[in-house]
Amino acid sequence: MSLANGRPYLAIPGPSVMPDRVLQAMHRPAPNIYEGALPEMVDTIFPDLKAVARTRGEVAIYIANGHGAWEAALSNVLSRGDRVLVLSTGHFAKGWGAIAERFGAVVEVLDFGPRSGVDASAVEERLRADTGHAIRAVLCVQVDTASSVRNNVPAIRDAMDAAGHPALLLLDCIACLACDDLRMDDWGVDVVVTGSQKGLMTPPGLGFVFFNEKAAEARARADCVTSYWDWVPRTRADIFYQYFFGTAPTHHLFALREALDMLVREEGLDAALARHAVLARAVWAAFDAWDTPGGVSLNIADPASRSHAVTALRCTAPHGAQLRSWMEHEAGVTLGIGLGMAAPGTPEAAGFFRIGHMGHVNPHMVLGVLASLQAGMAALDVPHAPGGVDAATRVIAQAARPAGSVAAGTTPAGRVSVCCGD
Repeated sequence: MSLANGRPYLAIPGPSVMPDRVLQAMHRPAPNIYEGALPEMVDTIFPDLKAVARTRGEVAIYIANGHGAWEAALSNVLSRGDRVLVLSTGHFAKGWGAIAERFGAVVEVLDFGPRSGVDASAVEERLRADTGHAIRAVLCVQVDTASSVRNNVPAIRDAMDAAGHPALLLLDCIACLACDDLRMDDWGVDVVVTGSQKGLMTPPGLGFVFFNEKAAEARARADCVTSYWDWVPRTRADIFYQYFFGTAPTHHLFALREALDMLVREEGLDAALARHAVLARAVWAAFDAWDTPGGVSLNIADPASRSHAVTALRCTAPHGAQLRSWMEHEAGVTLGIGLGMAAPGTPEAAGFFRIGHMGHVNPHMVLGVLASLQAGMAALDVPHAPGGVDAATRVIAQAARPAGSVAAGTTPAGRVSVCCGD
């Protein structure tokens, strides 16, 4: 007997839950790809994408996942032999650096480990030492999906400016665009890469590269660019066909348009960011309450360095693998594996898992995951203190309390009430 029969919930950090409206937007016959309704619709997508990244720069759309967007960005700004500085806080920045190496770049990694963000002072020190300005680009991940670290991007830009260094700042926002705030222009980011399958609530298959004038100037000297990855025709196409260097990803574009309608034109970006912040704090509150020796704890101790899109957890092996299996087979919830936190196949790897709370999520979805986890810990005898779900509900209740209502934890007469007890 399994309790999981019912609607499954994919709570991994991407692909995220796809809204029914987005999926239904794809359910139509193939359109004319040369003129008419499709090109006219796509013309409306570019400004809304720029609004999400908060940029007045350009954006190119690729038929690719995030790794393709990595390659597109690098090919447009690098030449063989260029030096690249990678700021690693987990798993994915190193992967981006490995692609730069295959382009022929000389890659140097500053590794800050998987439990804290980039130390901006170390970045400044390294760039000051580069007196000949050999470093052409600094690669950073805003949120590392593996560790759930959220880096302080303005501090990194300030460090680069303090060092007086002209390197480009390239930022991976694949995990967190539209979940954690990004202000590309205000923060001085030169290139941003992201994908469709997380905060943008669209099936995997679209990659996006945003770039400013400084990056466009670097494109003029780059010798790694190829005809497919070249961003110039994708932003200044004479005919629609050139935007995608071939047949357009028609049905993904229909889905993206619907997702942007929901995100930008209906809910509003600021409201979406606030929703993600509340739900993330609810997740953190639950695990803070459950935290006990031998049990499950948050990978990132400092709340200021935690992502609003994904939360990485660590526990005594093999509790992580056991909880993921129980959640899938008994609760119908799929959690993320502990990617990059331990060598694959080792016993230590069974001590990590991740929860995605990005995109099309709301309180009943997040609270359902947390309540199921509490049941799973009880069923598997995983050590945990009481009160996790209650702590999460208090965060949500406080955030959604109607204006003029009585403060949490008190009665109209000012007496302390006994509710939501641990």
